[in-house]
Amino acid sequence: MTDSLFTYDDGDIDTNRTANTHLNDLIGQRYSRRQTLRGGLTAMTTAVFGGVLLAGCDDEGDLLTRDSVTVSAGQTATANAGKTVTLQGTASDTAQSVAWTQVSGPAVTLANANTRTASFTAPAVSAATPLVFRFTGTTGVGDTATADTTVTISPATLDFTAVAKNRNDLVTVPAGYTVTVLYRLGDPINANTPAYANNGTDTNFGARAGDHHDGMSFFGLAATGAARDPSGSTRGLLVLNHENITESYLHVNGQTRVNGARPEAEAIKEIEAHGVSVIEVTRGASAWSYVQTSALNRRITPNTPMAFNGPVKGHPMLRTAYSKDGTQGRGTINNCANGTMPWGTYATAEENWAGYFRRDRGDAAVRTAAGKANENTSLSRYGISEGRAGNYGWTTVTPADSSNTVFRKWNATAVADAAPDGTADFRHEPFQYGWIVEIDPYNVNSVPRKRTALGRMNHEGVEPSRMIAGVKPAFYMGDDAQNEYIYKFVSNTAWSAADANAADRLAIGDKYLDAGALYVAKMNADGTGQWLPLVFNQGPLTSGNATYPFADQADVLINCRIAADLVGATPMDRPEWTAVNPANGEMYCTLTNNSSRTPARTDAANPRAYLDPRTDGRTGSGNVNGHVIRLRENGDTSEATAFTWDIYAFGAGSDLNKDNINLSGLDDTNDFSSPDGIWFSLPSNVAGQGASPVMWLQTDDGAYTDVTNNQMLAAIPGRVGDGGTKTITNTTAAGTGTATTRVGKAPGATLKRFLVGPKECEITGITSTPDGKALFVNIQHPGENGDPANITSSWPASQTGTPATASRPRSATIVITRTDGGLVGI
Repeated sequence: MTDSLFTYDDGDIDTNRTANTHLNDLIGQRYSRRQTLRGGLTAMTTAVFGGVLLAGCDDEGDLLTRDSVTVSAGQTATANAGKTVTLQGTASDTAQSVAWTQVSGPAVTLANANTRTASFTAPAVSAATPLVFRFTGTTGVGDTATADTTVTISPATLDFTAVAKNRNDLVTVPAGYTVTVLYRLGDPINANTPAYANNGTDTNFGARAGDHHDGMSFFGLAATGAARDPSGSTRGLLVLNHENITESYLHVNGQTRVNGARPEAEAIKEIEAHGVSVIEVTRGASAWSYVQTSALNRRITPNTPMAFNGPVKGHPMLRTAYSKDGTQGRGTINNCANGTMPWGTYATAEENWAGYFRRDRGDAAVRTAAGKANENTSLSRYGISEGRAGNYGWTTVTPADSSNTVFRKWNATAVADAAPDGTADFRHEPFQYGWIVEIDPYNVNSVPRKRTALGRMNHEGVEPSRMIAGVKPAFYMGDDAQNEYIYKFVSNTAWSAADANAADRLAIGDKYLDAGALYVAKMNADGTGQWLPLVFNQGPLTSGNATYPFADQADVLINCRIAADLVGATPMDRPEWTAVNPANGEMYCTLTNNSSRTPARTDAANPRAYLDPRTDGRTGSGNVNGHVIRLRENGDTSEATAFTWDIYAFGAGSDLNKDNINLSGLDDTNDFSSPDGIWFSLPSNVAGQGASPVMWLQTDDGAYTDVTNNQMLAAIPGRVGDGGTKTITNTTAAGTGTATTRVGKAPGATLKRFLVGPKECEITGITSTPDGKALFVNIQHPGENGDPANITSSWPASQTGTPATASRPRSATIVITRTDGGLVGI
């Protein structure tokens, strides 16, 4: 018998009396929980477009090698590029975490990816493209379930209803958009300047917004401080031109004279109302505003010191009583269009500067006697003939300070007994104007530089080509006058991407803009063209030329109009703004109109001359409504010396003859006249990406104003050569003739009217934030035909309703946003 006290055991005795959970219990609980999760954790995915929820289907299926969890996939959906797409996943309460990831398709940035509701902006695509997204739910013990959904993205469309033509006294935009008036004539730009009274008594326009807002660029800022942030879209510097003035509204009762002389106070107000503004703007919780007290705000006026750079710096034709060595100057004037340089600077263009100069009779004889007969040829070619009084009579002012020359400098008359080299008077002051001026908006102490390598003309603007590493960039320009030319400048220096973020931005401008080749365009009837070099001692550009004997390359650049005449460039119908398609590098140029074009003087690139009867009884003649031409460089490179061209669109009323006038088949949703501003959406957002970026077209018209105020249209253009040829018959009082031209594909629904401005205005100047969600537009000279006794527009006071009493109109910058916060236009 065995004693029970000594019985052997193998451990099969429970001696643990604690309450700790047994392993068998854990196994049972785990199994029970898996059974609960089986079919209980789901990942339904949906897509939301414009607030419409697309419900998911319930197609179950095992997607995991482990069989403890099953999931459901949502239904497929579609959207257009630029739209906000919302992905909605569902999961049971047992999911401890969830996440969205992209499985395939063009990469997008998912917002709130670690929540059930994620979103993204549909990317730019050239054709319908599927994007697959996966929703994953994870339990506390590491089990996962996934479900996929597919969103097919199609190319962007112009997603708004075209604005109807109208003659209202407000800015009209499509439903779903908001207009905010941002920066008006006279608005103060520092804390010490009082609010604008708008009754003619205001002074100190060196610290106020100037008049006639025009070309404009946005430069991003970091969240705080003055640091540049190229992607900054909530805070930035807005830089804009003030081209001209509506003088009648600047003074209490318009301009005055005393014994033929202008009062000093009135004249200085008019001078300072020209130039450029640099202002800080910010996006608040509900709207954009400008920061009146920003340390970055400044005005650049016709009196601001300037430096000359490039081949003409120090040339004898730049010497004046102010700058005896020809290296310095004062101010910039009649600044029309602009350019945004890739290294973060602003380029402003001096357009109709010649009209500001006085030139008395007898001046030509004085210059000839001094051995400067060439100067007479130059002044005449640029429109400064003898007998001109000069715009606004500034030279009639007798300043209180007799040493003050800010008024006298506008008198280009050579003083007979003065130094013949021009250092004792201002005979050479006209040669100091007509340039592209580069400004660093981030540095309030920087001195603007006049870039003489780009030539001297009625510069409308300057548009860089696409910047491609290792390729010399080009800069496209129009000379805005009847029968003038299209130019491009090609830098001597190939682009280096590192220069885009350099700290000394004007030094980078020196690198790319001070040395290179200037060309002028010749358009051939077969749709080809050449860039003709304007180089001293090449072809007719020599010291022996009988029309104009050039002294050197600087002389060619000062007189590039004469040089272009001599090499045989094609006279165009007022070349204005230029724009480059960021997708393919094609250059567009607006040809506003040309009243001097006759049937006998038409050609393939300027093919129309016609009579334009209007509803108010007026009749126009020539190329009344203008057109938009575009060029494709051979090899798609900015260094090319040849190109092909066609005409993207012809301006015309929709009711005009489609065989000879309305050649683009425009209708009531997109007919326009006198194209002026043109700009492509930025490649930093979807509207400027892909194969079909959005192009914006603005008008400066007097021919179609019997039907509608000036306007802005949005377009998704095609490519050079997408249309065909057409022969048209032209008829005016000067005779009849035919011309064969190259017409782009009719734009149809890819061109729509987006905005109509207030009475008697011009729509000009456009830029956006890098994210494309705020579009800045300038409204120039509303009510320009009125005066204080007959106010013909009350805008911008009328933007929120008709004011109780008429308010003097003010040029102003507006900002347009979507009420849903999306991209503008698409």
